[in-house]
Amino acid sequence: MEAAELIELVNKGEDSKAQFKSNVNNETSLAREMVAFSNSGGGRILIGIDDDGSINGLTQEDIHRLNQLISNAASQQVRPPINPITENILTPDGLVLVVTIPDGFSKPYMDKDGIIWVKNGADKRKATAREEIQRLYQSACLIHGDEIPVQGTSVADVDIEYFSKFFEKNFDERLEDQEIPLNEILHNMNLMKDGMLNIAGTLLFAKNSNFKLPMFIVKAVAFPGNDFHESEYLDSRDIEGKIETQFHESKSFIHANLRHIQRDRGVNSVGELEIPPIVFEELIANALIHRDYFISAPIRIFAFSNRVEIVSPGHLPNHLTIENIKSGNSNIRNPILASFATKILPYRGLGSGIVRALKAYPHINFEDDKDGNIFKVTIWREVDG
Repeated sequence: MEAAELIELVNKGEDSKAQFKSNVNNETSLAREMVAFSNSGGGRILIGIDDDGSINGLTQEDIHRLNQLISNAASQQVRPPINPITENILTPDGLVLVVTIPDGFSKPYMDKDGIIWVKNGADKRKATAREEIQRLYQSACLIHGDEIPVQGTSVADVDIEYFSKFFEKNFDERLEDQEIPLNEILHNMNLMKDGMLNIAGTLLFAKNSNFKLPMFIVKAVAFPGNDFHESEYLDSRDIEGKIETQFHESKSFIHANLRHIQRDRGVNSVGELEIPPIVFEELIANALIHRDYFISAPIRIFAFSNRVEIVSPGHLPNHLTIENIKSGNSNIRNPILASFATKILPYRGLGSGIVRALKAYPHINFEDDKDGNIFKVTIWREVDG
């Protein structure tokens, strides 16, 4: 980092990615800052800078002492240990030590007392909410949202007729001919644990999944014009039920609120949808399978005159970027759902759905909103005239 870059960073002030310290003497306090950055996307600690952004500078003795303190904190007081990078930056006002803490791959990180710290704006706080801690474990692939048991469920909640058809179609055997009980079959298929269906099992095969998981539905609204309206809409549906039902009804909602275009067909023909149907097949399946099931919120579909938006709870996981997914890369957030989706939906996995959608219709934008913790896909419609 050059001095000019450092000064520009300082001028922006403290935020969730940059923390100012005039000096550091407490190893435990420094370790907590490192833990918070490691759990929250990484950041920099700038030592030798007052809270107001003025540079007070460090001595060479300070630099020597701080490097030892940083090494001890990172290796002995952060669990698991981390590897921060230090740089000495000479500015006109003095020497500044920049400590860069990368986003951690082994979340959640803790201090020596087992406390998990996360960034909260320019400050830090203890992570105490169950869902928040679960998401940290999820980011390290230590737990997945779709494997969480659903309290109050049992084998009695399974839609036996639906599951039997699925079983016979995919295993070429009748369910009633199996020698082991249904709960063992479900357990062996990673759909049940400790006598309870998990989220995947409930969404895939439960009779009334929306009773047990009322927020894991699709809310769809069609508006007149190009803006949101609180009370004025053309169509509104709460789409509930199994994953397969949500997929087909979501697709049906969008199709019902699109135009049919004649193109080269005769005037008496029905015409074809203004946007190829495969686009919504891929994007709806992607939303249902890859949304964050640690977040109790529905998928939202909004149809406007000039666009369709599909908004999924949860930003892209780990280090996945929009450019990654447009190139066909993926990070499977819900591996159980993904494995069954290839048998229930027109879903192929392998990260190819976004590529196919873009190939069929390139007028699609993606927004990875980390602050709002959502992922939004906007499909732009053809405008008359």
